[in-house]
Amino acid sequence: MKALMNVTFAAAITGACCLNNHNLALFAADSAGANDASSSSAETKGQLDARMKWWREARFGMFIHWGVYSVPAGTWDGKQIPGIGEWIMNRAKIPMADYAKFTEQFTPVKFNADQWVSIAKAAGQKYIVITAKHHDGFAMFHSKATPYNIYDATPFKRDPLAELAEACRKQGIKLGFYYSQAQDWHHPGGAAAKGGHWDKAQDGSMDDYIDKIAVPQVRELLTNYGDVAVLWWDTPVNMNRERAAKLHELLKLQPQIITNNRLYRGDPEFRGDTETPEQKIPETGFKDRDWETCMTMNKTWGFKSYDHDWKSTQMLLHNLIDISSKGGNYLLNVGPTSEGEIPTESVERLKEIGAWLATNGEAIYGTTAGPFTKLPFDGRCTQKPGKLYLHVFAWPKDHKLLVPVANKVRAAYLLGKPTEKLDVASTAGGKSIVLPEITPDPNATVVVVEIEGPLHVTQLGDAPPAVEKEPATSKAKSRN
Repeated sequence: MKALMNVTFAAAITGACCLNNHNLALFAADSAGANDASSSSAETKGQLDARMKWWREARFGMFIHWGVYSVPAGTWDGKQIPGIGEWIMNRAKIPMADYAKFTEQFTPVKFNADQWVSIAKAAGQKYIVITAKHHDGFAMFHSKATPYNIYDATPFKRDPLAELAEACRKQGIKLGFYYSQAQDWHHPGGAAAKGGHWDKAQDGSMDDYIDKIAVPQVRELLTNYGDVAVLWWDTPVNMNRERAAKLHELLKLQPQIITNNRLYRGDPEFRGDTETPEQKIPETGFKDRDWETCMTMNKTWGFKSYDHDWKSTQMLLHNLIDISSKGGNYLLNVGPTSEGEIPTESVERLKEIGAWLATNGEAIYGTTAGPFTKLPFDGRCTQKPGKLYLHVFAWPKDHKLLVPVANKVRAAYLLGKPTEKLDVASTAGGKSIVLPEITPDPNATVVVVEIEGPLHVTQLGDAPPAVEKEPATSKAKSRN
């Protein structure tokens, strides 16, 4: 018997993205009583549902970590620096002036916005979230708030976010921005986790940093790039209510925007729309909260030239299915090189995921969490009204799939072969479906079961759920 609440396919590096365990205390869980706050306290449930509709249907997005940290690519002063690529300035304690010299070598002449968006679209990803500014303080757009940006500080002299915005509009992909609102290791006053500032040039007033850098840049992002689907805050080091309020106010510039829970953890007003478990899949999802697991394909978010520890396509697919079966979204990362190319290993895996979704996308997009707390086979379940989608990971040796429902079954078939109906028999535990002898897809085969009437789960598929507690699990290992 496979208990759905006890399996996590995330594999590895829990919380690698930005902070180690030493720093988790900086990101305490939401205060008690923050049960039902949304990004707007005046928003009705109907309005929230309408705003979140596209996102809930999307299920799969692309995260892009790209910045000047792709130049050192994990190496400083002849040494490979432990940890994730985008944190090299902090981990190696590189002086501001020395790190800023990397901008002279940042010439991503191979960057092609249309190609990047095409890769995401072919993979079946419905939205993109890209780092507009990471913790190193370097803006990946043409900002008037500071010359420390890709247009003014590099030989490139282009605005890749503007090009991506246009490419996304042309190809029908939603675009969102990641923005490091608190940590900034370049501009005086910006916060720094993992020991604080290491260079006197970083010292200054955080309030001045918020007023002169963060607020103007977020305003630029929400004003100059058309519709912004998502604003992805991160690591609220030293944030307080007053600082958060200045940034939160800017969201009115994009009334339909979706935000996460990392702006400021101390007040339910700033809880945002989504929980953000990182490098892990919650055992049972989140009760009454939208959520999104972000994850790397290897061990780093930003490009590291020597990180070749890639997850298999099968593991990534199982992650997508597992997350969808629990009602969440999967934000899967790529870390482009300093030349502007998405690594071949990432492109290959995305292409293979896209091929699977071309056949089986109906079982992912627009589905809701499966109704079972356990299944008598190795796999997962998603659903739509009147339909169960059984994602079978390991083909039963007896070629019979037991479905723990008492409902009358109108039809059962493989999603890839809808005209070839499968035989169904009633048993004590539910319905038994006779499967083909040969596994159609070694990664995951989807069996569709069309049922009549309200769903009736048998005892075989119904166990007391281990409910994920109110997003205190957003201890999520704050990141990037």
